[in-house]
Amino acid sequence: MKTNRTTVKRIPKRGAYDRETINAILDEAIVCHVGFVVDGQPYVIPTGYARVGEDLYIHGSAASRMLRELAKGVDVCVTVTLLDGLVLARSAFHHSMNYRSVVVLGKAELVTDADEKYAALKALTEHFVPGRWPEVRWPNELELKATSVLKLPITEASAKIRTGPPIDDDEDYAMDVWAGVLPLALTASEPFADPKLETATKLPDYVRKYGKR
Repeated sequence: MKTNRTTVKRIPKRGAYDRETINAILDEAIVCHVGFVVDGQPYVIPTGYARVGEDLYIHGSAASRMLRELAKGVDVCVTVTLLDGLVLARSAFHHSMNYRSVVVLGKAELVTDADEKYAALKALTEHFVPGRWPEVRWPNELELKATSVLKLPITEASAKIRTGPPIDDDEDYAMDVWAGVLPLALTASEPFADPKLETATKLPDYVRKYGKR
């Protein structure tokens, strides 16, 4: 998946191009940012996604300008970032972040096959909350028509990862200033029920045990 466009130039040792690393980051994150250009104007739109095999699926309203433009086969850049910690150095200049990120480049195509579209929507639901699809009402014909799904092959991609403590200038290590890493993680809080929920409806285990992504 390494190409001239995806090769990490800035601190290249942080780059990774193997599918296992890239897939793991894509599978853990929930939101991606989709970048594209329309009539010379750049746009970056956050949206949900899911990975199925070697493809990314992006969905949204059939009236979405973004999806309509991407369906024409324009170049697209999809990025995903997981923030793992704030890196506090002794100098302001060397403050940083520990992170895992992925960039996928290519051309998205509109999913027109009904079975593939249905499977993609199932994958999206299960990506957000594993175990949810079997319990909910599945999309009806009207809802399927109102939803567009795009597929982007993961053939041109790279990951970039930073881990570890701050890297200070040699002369700054003697400073009496705390330095280190403040870990961060996306975690689930206590669920609260819809006020219209039937009181006898039990909280599903997959929600109660959702935990850390």
